[in-house]
Amino acid sequence: MADNSYYLKALLSSNSHVITDIYKENFYKVKSFILKNNGQQEDAEDIFQKALLQLAVRYKKEKFIINSSFEAYLFTVCKNLWRRELNKSKNKVTKHSFIEPKDDNEDIALAVLEQKRWELFTENLERISDNCKQILKLFFAKMSYADIMKKFDYNSETVVRQRVFKCKNKLKELIVKDKRFSSLKEL
Repeated sequence: MADNSYYLKALLSSNSHVITDIYKENFYKVKSFILKNNGQQEDAEDIFQKALLQLAVRYKKEKFIINSSFEAYLFTVCKNLWRRELNKSKNKVTKHSFIEPKDDNEDIALAVLEQKRWELFTENLERISDNCKQILKLFFAKMSYADIMKKFDYNSETVVRQRVFKCKNKLKELIVKDKRFSSLKEL
């Protein structure tokens, strides 16, 4: 398996053999995710294409490093783009006679910003204690306090709430101290 920069460089140079391999190895996962989440085949194709373009544009601008596998990273980018697309269409109000023009450059910039925020979050989540990491992952996955209490053998849901609060604060503290935070926070 090639290192991650191999794929990024191939995207930049439009290496059709490697890009074809990327499609063969990864598109079916993205398509499956999008079809299960209110999308169509065309949506999956668009999102996959946008993700590859986003990665190429970002790598050209800043030679970033992917800390996971390229496949996992690409899938996360696609998931984030699809969620953004769903949120956009949910919030969109259209008039019959006017369709708002779409600015792809702004869309890519916002998607890159969102991806960088996700990376900042996940990297700092890995830096907290294992106990906090496990609790927050369950909390973010919407597991009830009662179920978390049973899983960790805590005395009460109040103890779980306090633990979640302390872990979230620790994570927030790490994120705010991260040198990337000021450039990624909401304007």
